[in-house]
Amino acid sequence: MKTASQAKSATLNLLNLKSLQIRTFWITAISFFLCFFSWFGIVPFMPDVVKDLGLTPTQKWNSIILAVSGTVFARLLIGKLCDKYGPRLCYTWLLMLGAIPVVLCGLVQTPAQFLVCRLFIGFIGASFVITQVHTSLMFAPNIVGTANATSAGWGNLGGGANRLGMPLIAAAVVAFGVADSEAWRYSMVIAGVVCFLMGIVYFKFTQDTPEGNFKDLKAAGNMVNTKKDQVPFVKVLKDYRIWILFLVYAACFGIELTVYGTMDDYLQNTFQLERVTAGNIVLSFALMNIFARTLGGFFGDRFGKIKGLRGRVLFLVGILAFQGVMLMTFSLATSIVVGIVFLILFSLSVQMAEGATFSVVPFINKKAIGTVSGIVGAGGNVGAFLAAMLLKSKSATAEQAAIVLNQGLGEDVVQAAQSAASSLAVSSGYFVISIVVLLTAIVTLAIRFSTEDENEAKINANIKPENLVTLTVKR
Repeated sequence: MKTASQAKSATLNLLNLKSLQIRTFWITAISFFLCFFSWFGIVPFMPDVVKDLGLTPTQKWNSIILAVSGTVFARLLIGKLCDKYGPRLCYTWLLMLGAIPVVLCGLVQTPAQFLVCRLFIGFIGASFVITQVHTSLMFAPNIVGTANATSAGWGNLGGGANRLGMPLIAAAVVAFGVADSEAWRYSMVIAGVVCFLMGIVYFKFTQDTPEGNFKDLKAAGNMVNTKKDQVPFVKVLKDYRIWILFLVYAACFGIELTVYGTMDDYLQNTFQLERVTAGNIVLSFALMNIFARTLGGFFGDRFGKIKGLRGRVLFLVGILAFQGVMLMTFSLATSIVVGIVFLILFSLSVQMAEGATFSVVPFINKKAIGTVSGIVGAGGNVGAFLAAMLLKSKSATAEQAAIVLNQGLGEDVVQAAQSAASSLAVSSGYFVISIVVLLTAIVTLAIRFSTEDENEAKINANIKPENLVTLTVKR
């Protein structure tokens, strides 16, 4: 006989490490952080990589596109695997196998090898999906939005923390006698080894659900989501609500990735800021993930308690529309003070929209949480890809025209014209994107839930921790 808590946690007491649910929360958030840290780990070293491997500008852009593309397919696949095998095994294998291209990235000798590694490194971006699935399985409906948003927000910090962390690792290895030109290689190897070790931790110290692991529950006949209960993949794809949320996540997380990926240059070109200053501003906004995404999930849960599942959707619509207005206003700003104010509001709202999205996702199809999470999560990378292509095309065309128009007038004049053209092009691109975000907010109003789902959500929204009991189960 083995006693196990069969109840999902109705609270998020982060200091209660004896709780399986809270322990799982921390391990999955840290794993997510390490995956994103490694995924974007090469970014601070790109000037060194370009010099060392002799990358052309086209090869450099292709490496960025490949990293995003790999993640799209990985997220679509990993969600279905989570539904079948459970998040514990999926995360274990993702961390351990994903560590291989991270390590190999530090050993490459040719541009082709580097591009292949960047493609496969992108697969660890699927960690987001497993994180959302695992927290959805561990936390009750009244708190699941907050739990999902917090674990995802803190995991996302890895994509910003690498700006500080990777150079520190490089400095440490240089202190041990490694040449400066080789430091980026050692840093990637170290990041990969840490991911591999985290895979072992995940396997040893987590389980799929409060009741136990999928494999054991199936063997004992206690698996609620048996094969006959599972929803066919094709049927999941036919649910229009999933594709609306796909668009929503493209319009929030996808746009956040693109805006922050282009913001350094935009701030320099538009407001004549120094590179270091612009970089620090962008980093500070990435660090807002500590609390901003959690706020989105928290208010999603609050609105859910007041107005049911429809309330969660209405909050998502409102915060997404606010995000669009903030980005639109920022794109028109000509003053650095005004620009920073609206950039802060954009950063806050876009991260809250991400949290609010995954306060809705767990209620779309409870028998296919992994599949739904995977499809919606992939939307973020599709949005990032399309937005990046838009900004790249507009900026490249404008810069080339400026170079031709000012040819022969001196290098300083050409650079100034090129900078101004890029600023105007990116600004207009942000404006177009903001309109798309606003249209997406309107489309989101079409998400509806059945009366049965709404009634169940109203009951679960008022669940109290003392009503969660510990049962004895045969293993």
